[in-house]
Amino acid sequence: MLKGILSAGAAFTLWGVFPVYLRLLKQVPAPEILSHRVVWSVVLLLVILAVRRQWQWLHSVRQRPQIVLAFVASAALLGANWVVYIWAVNSDRVIDASLGYFITPLFNVLFGIVLGERLRPPQWIPILLAACGVLWLTISAGQLPWIGLVLAITFSLYGVIRKTAALGALEGLSVETAVLLPVAAGFLLLPDSGSSQAFGTTTTLTLLLIAAGPVTAVPLLLFAYGARRIPLSLVGVLQYIGPSLQLLLGVLLYQEPFDGHKLTGYALIWSGLIVFSAEGLWRAQQRPPQIRH
Repeated sequence: MLKGILSAGAAFTLWGVFPVYLRLLKQVPAPEILSHRVVWSVVLLLVILAVRRQWQWLHSVRQRPQIVLAFVASAALLGANWVVYIWAVNSDRVIDASLGYFITPLFNVLFGIVLGERLRPPQWIPILLAACGVLWLTISAGQLPWIGLVLAITFSLYGVIRKTAALGALEGLSVETAVLLPVAAGFLLLPDSGSSQAFGTTTTLTLLLIAAGPVTAVPLLLFAYGARRIPLSLVGVLQYIGPSLQLLLGVLLYQEPFDGHKLTGYALIWSGLIVFSAEGLWRAQQRPPQIRH
């Protein structure tokens, strides 16, 4: 349990401070950062798979090509999520990006309804509070908080696909990055693709771009390790570490505006998340303990 909490907590903490890394690459366009993220993730994942000699899953992929189709969809959602997030951070919209990961759990619930799951009456309260928060942010700003909504929708849909996927975290991420690799490599190598060709200009910038591989893969592997060892309700509480750190970075470090109107909208959403988490923890405590034979 302790190893699971530490691993999952470390993953969410790394995701929370991810904007600090991205800000070091602010002069590089978002699609180019995404492309390096894909390329160097593939390299790192291949090394990990080779060291662990973990290739058996390739037989399943060859025997069931439909597995790849599911991961093409998840790769597209993951790529869209990554590029919007990178653009938001490097466009001084860290606070807006944090909103997406605050409301992601509630979008997970909404997609669960679409898939036929039934909500308990208390679960409607956080959804209504979050909807009021988003509506308030829309009215006060004069436009939809589209960055947060796009991040929440793409990541929630990504989670729906991965929940039913036939491969584990390491294997699945390997397939997803492999699917994105041709587009990423083409963007970096083809002339007139829009790439700034930042790689190789300075040693520091080159190392930072290579670091996109471990920066991407390590938190995902820590999360996969931790999530298997702790209850899902505890994962749900720990996941707020990430957006909370992002919000603090946006307000305190990057001095992004966070006026009373935004505070009101976020307060409604936070209230919903408190109700959502409390209800989940209460339900988990009410379950009878499992009897081991």
